[in-house]
Amino acid sequence: MRNNLVETLMGLVVLFVAGTFLYFAYTHANIANNGGYLLKARFNKVDGLSVGSDVRISGIKVGTVVRQFIDPESYWAVVEFTVDPSIKLPEDTFAKITAEGLLGGNYLALDPGGSDEYLRDGDEILDTQGSVDLLGLLDKFAGSDDE
Repeated sequence: MRNNLVETLMGLVVLFVAGTFLYFAYTHANIANNGGYLLKARFNKVDGLSVGSDVRISGIKVGTVVRQFIDPESYWAVVEFTVDPSIKLPEDTFAKITAEGLLGGNYLALDPGGSDEYLRDGDEILDTQGSVDLLGLLDKFAGSDDE
């Protein structure tokens, strides 16, 4: 009987430590919705970009990708993302999918324009550039000697 009590107490301690770790990870990982406004952009390719990926301006995280889907009419990828409400983006903002590094994933980089009109919740960024296939480029470069 004493053995069961010790095992139960140890199990409770392990669950408490795991719960504390999960709480700490959730509160410090910036996963929670920041209450930002929702924007969308269309891309020909979104390789390496996923839900939860960063949205950055000048390398600083200002939002998060929240949804991706295919437009059934144009077959382009539509990416919906949030932007911090304190960041006001001009309507001529440029969006591109950029690699974090050779081995890392991709993120959505925003380059604000100079317009006096600003994007509002639900608007679409029209100037975009999809992801670049680095392996495909290396393959073309390496295969160019054969021609």
